[in-house]
Amino acid sequence: MTDKEPVLNKKQESEKRKKMADDQNVKPLKNMVIDKGDGSITNKPIAVTIDPKTIVDRTQERFSRALKKRYQYESNLEPAQNFLLDHVNSRISLVVMYADLVGSTNMSMTLPVDKMVTIIRGFAYEMSHIIDLYEGYVLKYVGDAVIAFFPSNHNKLLACDRAIQCAKSMITVIEKGISPALNQQNYPDLRVKIGLDEVENVIIQHGHDKRSHIDILGYTMNKTAKITSLTYPNTVTIAEDVYSALLPQMRNNFKEVKFGAERWKYVNSKTGQPYKLYSNM
Repeated sequence: MTDKEPVLNKKQESEKRKKMADDQNVKPLKNMVIDKGDGSITNKPIAVTIDPKTIVDRTQERFSRALKKRYQYESNLEPAQNFLLDHVNSRISLVVMYADLVGSTNMSMTLPVDKMVTIIRGFAYEMSHIIDLYEGYVLKYVGDAVIAFFPSNHNKLLACDRAIQCAKSMITVIEKGISPALNQQNYPDLRVKIGLDEVENVIIQHGHDKRSHIDILGYTMNKTAKITSLTYPNTVTIAEDVYSALLPQMRNNFKEVKFGAERWKYVNSKTGQPYKLYSNM
């Protein structure tokens, strides 16, 4: 008598096909990049063009199924670790992103544990998926925050532009994809605060073998976390170094925001003046 594979019922088979379709449909969206400008490498405003409706629709469908326990999210930090492995014990320029979920403390006190876990896990996955589409790397998850980076060694303009477009797409997905899926089941909207900064960072590996965790050290990490804490919900705040790397037409989408010395103490090392922040409010 031979062993037989378990027979899936129609519902299970349908869910399996949907998940396979999701996995197959993710990658074709990546690398859809168009160049605009005068043809020079350093001066052309490069934008990643990804169909937002497609992303929103797929996100909403996945999130709805996850809330009904019909979809299981998985995370993968290996791409970031593999990239950083080549830069251990050195400095590298990165655009650092913090995406912090708003209101999770209140949710933890009002929602069942399984629903809370599903929402946080779904938020982390969907934000990570968008970061991947814009050729960024997810460094780690800290509580309800996603920390990512975009290498800027070779083209600072491109890295800053991608990070900003990515952040805007993340907010769009939350507003038009995730929140409506939650509302359908009488859960509150999700909101996110996103901060961006760019500078050289030290890459460190916590161990002597290649499997040891690799992390980013530097002033930027703490500074970006503080920028994010000062950001309004569903808004992107960029630091002075990111803003200065953008072309004039890109800068027009941001306005300077000022905070008192008791809330913002960081200083521009080149000018000695307060390090400026800009928001797309």
